[in-house]
Amino acid sequence: MGVLLTPITVRHPTSLEALRGRPIAVDGNLELYQFLSIMRTRDGQPLQDSTGRITSHLNGLAFRTTRLLADYDIHPVFVFDGRPPDLKRKEIQKRIEVREKSQREYNAAVAAGDTATAWSKAVMTSRLTGTMVEEAKTLLTLIGIPWIQAPSEGEAQASYLSIEGQTWATGSKDYDSLLFGAPRLVRFLAVASTEFLPSRGRSRAVPPELLDLDENLRVLGLTREELIDAAILIGTDFNPGVRGVLREHHSLSSLPADVRRSLPDNIDAIHEFFLHPPVAPIDQIVPGGFSPEGLRKFLCDERDFAANRVESLVQRLSKRRLTRPRLDDFSEARETIK
Repeated sequence: MGVLLTPITVRHPTSLEALRGRPIAVDGNLELYQFLSIMRTRDGQPLQDSTGRITSHLNGLAFRTTRLLADYDIHPVFVFDGRPPDLKRKEIQKRIEVREKSQREYNAAVAAGDTATAWSKAVMTSRLTGTMVEEAKTLLTLIGIPWIQAPSEGEAQASYLSIEGQTWATGSKDYDSLLFGAPRLVRFLAVASTEFLPSRGRSRAVPPELLDLDENLRVLGLTREELIDAAILIGTDFNPGVRGVLREHHSLSSLPADVRRSLPDNIDAIHEFFLHPPVAPIDQIVPGGFSPEGLRKFLCDERDFAANRVESLVQRLSKRRLTRPRLDDFSEARETIK
């Protein structure tokens, strides 16, 4: 879920056309969750092959993500989460409880024949497994999309790729990338992007938006370290927030003693994690290589995808520029924020 920085950040509406040619480090786990959530039948069931294996995540990668390549020449580098830090244990338990509650409500809605409620609850029951992630890596490799396995938080790894000039920005719905030091953040990076609103039980269309870290720090009058402190006061995946103190106190060191005592004991460890997260070296990026025959075999023979749809995918990918840019060329793309 990440930290909610919407009220205090400067966000620029943008478009996929404005991002043409850009290399962007994509939060792979979040992308797959999105596909698992929205690519469902009318009663909320995920897409499946003839053996009952879920294929929603593969559908999304094959027929949505590839449009970023074919239609807009955007170059994603997928980044996958590693082991979550111990700091995130409570948040993970909370998410499990929400998913289990949604599953009970989904079952009740199905039993009552309420397909609308069933679909809205099904969206929040999505569970991304290790097997699904490995399947996604296989498909990305066959498509020719690079990917890397992070040792811990994927957003930290994605931000590192941008800091090192391997990508122009990170692509994630969450704001945590800014805390990890990403120079730029692109939110809602997708063709016809939508966002599900649990409180309203429906989705809404959202255009891509671009955030520049230096611009936001300048407007807010904060250093990156102080932005991390502000996020901790708002609440992160690692700690609950503290109400009513952000306007007066932008750093943890300036907090009154009684407020400081209300924060978790590991608050310094949280701050340090945002500043110095574990990341994998650049040379661990798996480049991938477009393989028409590999795609046909994996999607049609092994996952029961319709041959005509896969052939359309192969033709679409074949028509794009065959020479993929080197990762060290990515930093030379044009600027859109001055």
